[in-house]
Amino acid sequence: MNLPLFIAGRYLFAKKSHNVINIISAISAIGMAVGTAALVIILSVYNGFDSLVKDTLGNIEPDILVTPAEGKSFVPDGKVLDNLRDHPGITGVCCVIQENVFIDYEEHQGIAKAKGVEASYEGNTPLSSHMVQGTFSLHKGDLPQMVVGSGLAYKLGINTGFLSPARVCYPVRDRKFSMANPMASLQSVKVRPSGVFSVNQQIDDEMVILPIEQMRELLGYDDEITGVEIRIEDGRQTKAMVKEVEALFGAGFKVADRFRQNPSLYKMMIYEKAAIYAILIFIIIIIAFNIFGSLTMLIIEKQDDIATFRSMGATQGLIRRIFTLEGWMISLLGLSAGLVIGIGFALLQQRFGFIKMPGSFLVSSYPVILQWSDIVATAAGVALIGYLIALIPVRKNIS
Repeated sequence: MNLPLFIAGRYLFAKKSHNVINIISAISAIGMAVGTAALVIILSVYNGFDSLVKDTLGNIEPDILVTPAEGKSFVPDGKVLDNLRDHPGITGVCCVIQENVFIDYEEHQGIAKAKGVEASYEGNTPLSSHMVQGTFSLHKGDLPQMVVGSGLAYKLGINTGFLSPARVCYPVRDRKFSMANPMASLQSVKVRPSGVFSVNQQIDDEMVILPIEQMRELLGYDDEITGVEIRIEDGRQTKAMVKEVEALFGAGFKVADRFRQNPSLYKMMIYEKAAIYAILIFIIIIIAFNIFGSLTMLIIEKQDDIATFRSMGATQGLIRRIFTLEGWMISLLGLSAGLVIGIGFALLQQRFGFIKMPGSFLVSSYPVILQWSDIVATAAGVALIGYLIALIPVRKNIS
């Protein structure tokens, strides 16, 4: 039998002579339970929004992007592209040309980020499910078409019901810019808007997608492209697939997964989650100081017991372990109750979505994703805090 644990358990559940000790101990356990549950729930909600942002970016960004290590464009190797398209783990390969362009539409002008894509892109992009006007179509017979982000469409007054084409312009590479006649220094193509999509504000405000042939004509390219976008079947195989793609293309190319495509964004998400965890842990530390008060009062009440233990040969370390365990068990009771409440709430919200999102949003209810790593981090953090807080009054009052 673990004697300190046995005695600590008896002290925890036994009725004290001063009822205020029971009340403070109960408040301490309830506070730890509330703090633990809040930590699990808030981290799970953050995971939900984090996943939502990543899924949203995945509608426009590929799983893997290949770009030249030097320069802006390159001529792709046909054999390499064929090997990629024949790979069983790859669901889509698309050559793209991306550049900032000037768009003129019905006396409205603006700068946009244009992406020229191959015809295969139309049947392989998740963007088709995010159309708010028109359809995702880049060809109508022999006529080229484009789809536009909703923010850019609003800025330029684009309406897919109109037949007017947009004029997409880019400076001619081998011609000096003329201040007297700026338009003479620009190469242009006419493309009719066929659809408007909405993904997120940043993409909606700047993105336009059109056929790669029009981008080549606009930029004066022959067979050049600026990148190869690859979509894979299983996202868990991204790291292994990146290594395979790097081996195929060689040292002259950069192969980036979604994290490397947007390192600042993904790092910010990691830092935000760490900050949320740190803030909530600090709140739990404040709550845990209730244990300090209840344990201090218990030690004062049990002075006769302490004297008895010493007369029976108990060492200073044994007595300290008894009261440290008693204080720690208060926090562990709160931790256990909090984990049950937090996990239960998160699973119910994840399954039924009973707490709805206010206003118009991408999802109707708060997204929740429960991760076991968060549960482990929460349990470890709260347990450690409870143990350290219990040590303070024991070392101060038992000497």
